[in-house]
Amino acid sequence: MASRKIRVLVVDDSAVVRKLVSDALRADPDIEVVGTAMDPYVARDKIRELNPDVLTLDLEMPRMDGLTFLRIIMEQRPLPVIIMSSLSQRGSGYALEALRLGAFDVLAKPSGSYSFGDLGPQLIARIKATAGARMRSAPPHPVAVPAPAAPVPRPSPVRPGAARQVILLGASTGGTEALREVLTRLPAGLPGIAIVQHIPPVFSKAFADRLCSQCAFEVREAVDGDRLTPNLALIAPGNFHMLLQWHADHYAVRVVDGPPVWHQRPAVDLLFKSAADIGAAPHAIAGVLTGMGKDGAEGLLRLRQRGATTFAQDEATSVVYGMPRAAWENGGAMQRLPLEQAADFILRHHEHPAPRPAPAPASLP
Repeated sequence: MASRKIRVLVVDDSAVVRKLVSDALRADPDIEVVGTAMDPYVARDKIRELNPDVLTLDLEMPRMDGLTFLRIIMEQRPLPVIIMSSLSQRGSGYALEALRLGAFDVLAKPSGSYSFGDLGPQLIARIKATAGARMRSAPPHPVAVPAPAAPVPRPSPVRPGAARQVILLGASTGGTEALREVLTRLPAGLPGIAIVQHIPPVFSKAFADRLCSQCAFEVREAVDGDRLTPNLALIAPGNFHMLLQWHADHYAVRVVDGPPVWHQRPAVDLLFKSAADIGAAPHAIAGVLTGMGKDGAEGLLRLRQRGATTFAQDEATSVVYGMPRAAWENGGAMQRLPLEQAADFILRHHEHPAPRPAPAPASLP
């Protein structure tokens, strides 16, 4: 890997936030803050002048909103953009639209003068992950913050004996769009789906609500004690872990606090391992999608060793090939799949279950 520092331009109308972000990034020897900008017009000129590798971008700014600026960037001069958005329902909606337009990732921005805290290391990790990121171009049609798409019809009956069956998915960077592509291709009538996406609080509810408007089944943010039933997908709330339990004749989820795992809360590994430990593996289809780090790999391996059907997204279609790589290299994933084939894989193995796969090795050479 090249030794040149990663050049970052910080774009935010708040002088306090610009200083917090810049100070946090300057603490890392591999990152250089080449400049700051208070609005998109100043940022446009500094992009031309300074040629940054990465932008951090606020979405609510004077003179031009961040979504409009992001679309211009992705159409005219694509580069990785990390969104810093407010922890509000409005901010969450804008942030999700930014991810659809091609933003690399989203973090909850600090407000006022409080310490940047744990957000500094999170932002640094995301900036470093951009080095191997796959850029997505902006969608071709102009969109501001759209009304939700019309729901897909929900006519399919639930398959008999589905109570024990379950689908488990984990994702991080790039995962909101990857999950949307997978889930919107699935029909009604499937087993319950439990999902961990690394996402800030509040954003997870907005994400679930948007998916619910687009999928053939209900999608919602999980609440502690929720039953996981067929025709339902539950998404772990930001900043809480989600575990799977079995109660006599149905699955339920626990939504719990606890230390981060792989620097993440919620953590994919905790969901996957909890499913394996309650005997769900022989009835499970589980997959790891795009994301940085290694979260999910150990849990996917445990599931596969106990009889689950497993997969990981391939490198070519991953925004960041970290989590899927780890899940493939440790033997947790039976197959590597392009993102567009993941829904077909789930359907095929749900409708025509193969003989239980042989246990995976503990590790691969």
